[in-house]
Amino acid sequence: MGSAVQAVNPAAIAAKKKLETSFRRRGIQIATFSGIMYGIYTAFMTLGMSKGIWVDWYEENSALSAFAVIYLLGALGAATTDICSAIWASSIAAVRGRFGDFVRTLKTKPGMIMVGAAIIGGPIAGTAYVIGLQMAGSIVVPIAALCPAIGAILGKFLFKQQLNARILSGIAICFLASVMIGSTGLGADAADNLLLGLMFAFIAALCWGLEGCVCGYGTSMIDPEIAITIRQVTAGVTNLFILVPLFAYFGGANAVEMVTLAFTDSSLIWFIVGGLAAYMTFMFWYQGNGMCGAALGMSCNGTFSFWGPFCCWIIIGVVFGISGWTMAPIAWAAAVVMIIGIFIIAMNPLDLFKKKNEEIA
Repeated sequence: MGSAVQAVNPAAIAAKKKLETSFRRRGIQIATFSGIMYGIYTAFMTLGMSKGIWVDWYEENSALSAFAVIYLLGALGAATTDICSAIWASSIAAVRGRFGDFVRTLKTKPGMIMVGAAIIGGPIAGTAYVIGLQMAGSIVVPIAALCPAIGAILGKFLFKQQLNARILSGIAICFLASVMIGSTGLGADAADNLLLGLMFAFIAALCWGLEGCVCGYGTSMIDPEIAITIRQVTAGVTNLFILVPLFAYFGGANAVEMVTLAFTDSSLIWFIVGGLAAYMTFMFWYQGNGMCGAALGMSCNGTFSFWGPFCCWIIIGVVFGISGWTMAPIAWAAAVVMIIGIFIIAMNPLDLFKKKNEEIA
């Protein structure tokens, strides 16, 4: 009997390549959109903290201590946004019939890993990020965007991941951008607490880099939608019921009264919008990673180093006319340099030209 030979259909191969290219391009768009949503989340959370009862809390004649104004209000702003985001995440999971999966996953080892990562990236990183924003403005966003570079360094020590010359060059570029941003603190017009705000932004980047390393393991075994729900709920609950009362105790404030005022004030509408944006940025990030690869998805999401200051300038500065949200030209340039560094860490830029040539062929 003769052996049958199956001919390869060139048209089928071309169609498959076209489908893969379209799928990957769509993933890049989604991952980039997650960076935009991060900028929107930052802008609306900050806007909420400049309206209503928050204005009274930040006034010089406020009854709050200096410690409470800096640290308690930062934690409360992060907690309010995280709780709103957790409600969005839980509600969407319930509507989609997946709330039971969320509860069951919490009891598993990967679920507990996600809880630990959420505590690092939520109460600690989130609060540090908000404190940095309140101290130095949107200039801290590109510093917080160092998290992919820090994640690459931590991956070397935690998971023995290799750091080749390309990754090391990308890390060096990212830190060069952070030095460019820090140099703005030398001017006469710089914010009083700019350097301290940049330090808090770096703490946020460090914690988010660690969270990214830990979540890489957790999300390999958990559906991204469930993982995001676990993260947002954990971050909101721990922030509101642990960090806020702790700072209130040391700041001599009434935590219950302040939380009640924050959640019944008219400014809550902006936190609700910011909470939805926070949920969406993580959802689109994970979805984009699945479509175009984690490395490229991470770099696309890292463009929030530009979108954060841009959205704050447009929404807070232009639309609502609140001063103090412009950035020096060197800071804008540094944000672009940061994006370049993130892309170099995530992938070899020459691969883009290779894939383009493959598409043409």
